[in-house]
Amino acid sequence: MNSLEHLREAEQVLLQIFSGIDATVKQNLQRVLDAFRHHKVGAHHFAGVSGYGHDDLGRETLDKVFASVMGAEAAAVRVQFVSGTHAIACALFGVLRPGDEMLAVAGAPYDTLEEVIGLRGRGQGSLIEFGISYRQLELTAEGTVDWQGLSQTIEEKTRLVLIQRSCGYSWRSSLSVAEIEKIIHLVKSQNPNTVCFVDNCYGEFIEVQEPTHVGADLMAGSLIKNPGGTIVTAGGYVAGRTDLVEAAACRLTAPGIGREGGATFDQLRLLYQGLFLAPQMVGEAVKGTHLTGYVFDKLGYPVNPTPFAPRRDVIQAIKLGSAEKLIAFCKAIQQSSPIGSYLDPIPDEMPGYESQVVMAGGTFIEGSTLEFSADGPLREPYVVYCQGGTHWTHVSIALENALAKLTVGIAAVGNVLS
Repeated sequence: MNSLEHLREAEQVLLQIFSGIDATVKQNLQRVLDAFRHHKVGAHHFAGVSGYGHDDLGRETLDKVFASVMGAEAAAVRVQFVSGTHAIACALFGVLRPGDEMLAVAGAPYDTLEEVIGLRGRGQGSLIEFGISYRQLELTAEGTVDWQGLSQTIEEKTRLVLIQRSCGYSWRSSLSVAEIEKIIHLVKSQNPNTVCFVDNCYGEFIEVQEPTHVGADLMAGSLIKNPGGTIVTAGGYVAGRTDLVEAAACRLTAPGIGREGGATFDQLRLLYQGLFLAPQMVGEAVKGTHLTGYVFDKLGYPVNPTPFAPRRDVIQAIKLGSAEKLIAFCKAIQQSSPIGSYLDPIPDEMPGYESQVVMAGGTFIEGSTLEFSADGPLREPYVVYCQGGTHWTHVSIALENALAKLTVGIAAVGNVLS
């Protein structure tokens, strides 16, 4: 059976899984609709204010709607967050003080957080430079959370634990909401004052609950990922306990201003509509991960998650094994994109990343990873991370191109690497 036949087989075999995904979409959409109705969202909420952004009814109501959807006390949804990393950094700097300890409980954090913490770079005001100590609990040999180690590692000075839901640029499995709940229980049983903070990027609306439904004190994410529904042009959010959300907002704006300031630049309609669309768009992206995983597993490539495993985010990793294959794959995905299909992805340095990164991102919103994209760091074992997809049929079309050109394209990219 050739690669295209595997793709056709996958489309038929996965129909039952797709039906289950649709059921999750419906449940999540019901939760969104309930929040919109409860807070009486109307067209008047689309009109923002200028200048300082004081008394913006639409923004304040959106915060309440978002908090309701996420099962949180409060939220701050802002276009001023430039990325998920920025929202996470505001949360960390808002909660932590000199002498505190932060503990990462799922191994090493995502590349872009290394300079925020102070593991790379100097003189930019990292957490470590402000006297905040850092420790991480390594994963087990099987790539899972070290539950035994976690049960006895929280100390009095451990002010915050970082729970990264998604795998990032690693091969570990992303965390389920049930696993996050277990982490929170183990942490709180040792020190109830320790703040459980979740990097929720790529994870929103995957399951029918969010980390704040199961006890997370604070979480953060990006609006050009899941909760923006592919149409929000920029921004991020923090959600959780009211005092912690306010603390994070004070790092975004200034102490004394917090959530009370920040014009929305006529983006409110998109922010509301993106949240409404998010469950459906996430469901389509999840279908695409199953499709991609199935086909490349049949072709003998290691994939994570495996084809029939429950999804915990919108990322599908494929271990391609060589820089040539990584670049060829991204090139094929770019050619199948609606925007910039004529461009060839070239490995390059990116702010916040340690290695060169090659990215296929022919998306309507620059950097959007709920739209179909693929990227990976140019380092062993040369894993490509496929993300998003506004409809699984686009993922299927892009995979056809990738499968047809993966072998042919390897020779063509040799010059790029030399």
